[in-house]
Amino acid sequence: ALGAYVAVSVTNGCEYCIASHTASARKRGMTDEQLAEVLAVVGMANETNALATGYGVPVDDAFRR
Repeated sequence: ALGAYVAVSVTNGCEYCIASHTASARKRGMTDEQLAEVLAVVGMANETNALATGYGVPVDDAFRR
């Protein structure tokens, strides 16, 4: 759950939230490796989201409600 707060903060670009949620996660034991993994996943997700949006990739019927 702590990684999720960091991930959303990074995606939103909020310096305050990035710092506070990262500090909180580190106090609860998040390692450098875990933080690096969260940041890598956030970066990859943001890239693929931008590509899908840019190319106008339609949502698969299997994912529609």
